[in-house]
Amino acid sequence: MPTIRDVARLAGVSVATVSRVINQNGYVNKDTEQKVRKAIEQLQYMPNSVARGLAGKQTGTIALILPDISNPFFPEIARAVEDVAQKQGYTVILCNSDDQGQKEQTYIEMLRKKYIDGIIFASNTLREEDVQQMQANKIPLVVLDRALASGSCSVIRSRNYEGAKLAVEHLLQIGCRKIAHLYGPQEMITAKERMLGFEESVMHFPWYSPSLMVPGYFSVEGGIAAVKELLSRHRDVDGIFCGNDLMAIGALKGLHQLGIRVPDEVALIGFDGISLTQITQPELSTIAQPIYDMGTLAAQVLIAAITSGELQPKLYELDVTLIERESSKR
Repeated sequence: MPTIRDVARLAGVSVATVSRVINQNGYVNKDTEQKVRKAIEQLQYMPNSVARGLAGKQTGTIALILPDISNPFFPEIARAVEDVAQKQGYTVILCNSDDQGQKEQTYIEMLRKKYIDGIIFASNTLREEDVQQMQANKIPLVVLDRALASGSCSVIRSRNYEGAKLAVEHLLQIGCRKIAHLYGPQEMITAKERMLGFEESVMHFPWYSPSLMVPGYFSVEGGIAAVKELLSRHRDVDGIFCGNDLMAIGALKGLHQLGIRVPDEVALIGFDGISLTQITQPELSTIAQPIYDMGTLAAQVLIAAITSGELQPKLYELDVTLIERESSKR
């Protein structure tokens, strides 16, 4: 592979002059610039972006660490981040951690060594020491969706508590008289806030019992198992709020296997607003997060921090929207 020295030798100039032409930094007269560009073209020289980044302290690369790329919520986040990054001249490296803390630690260490300009992190396992390490290495960090707002980094998420209350209010308005909740892993702030919103909305009713809340692990399989466990305890439940849409899809399938009609016997609503909710039968009601907007904002906040060299920790909470579909229409 040709080097910058080969270009300089062919053009009859110094390496510093070639560097100024490539980086458009400093004065080079037009004749000299033309010689350099002709030599670059003749040798088919490709500048090393990492080396250029080290000289300018930036590489034009950001990383996006996601916990579960199979969950349709996260590809939409990734699309938004990539769209914003591309317009700003950045490349995005996508890392899927499978919700494994050790895997995330490996990614963080690898990315730190590869001179990434900044990281967008969607995880519930990010540790305070990880944040401090990245701050010490002057790597801007923005956290999405699942992390606690520790005050040491910017966090972008939706109003989970308010969304849960909106879901319960909707089920009550359509006439549900006993409502249950399938919840996600409680180490995740999203699952915790949605469960809290549910519980505080229904705990004053005489029919309320903690046994109306069943873990579904934010997965389709978890939703199937959870709804069957729920109905074995409370056959008279007529409304179910699921903490995410994947559990709602699983609950819909589980109810079908039990011969229970949705929404005639049990009304169903999820949370997230992923596209799969539109292709089920019946289509699923959901509390929709502005998923694309969350990814867009995360990329904008991170790139602004990279450009300015400053990132003031801030919590951004975006509004959610009720989308009423066939699964909760009566």
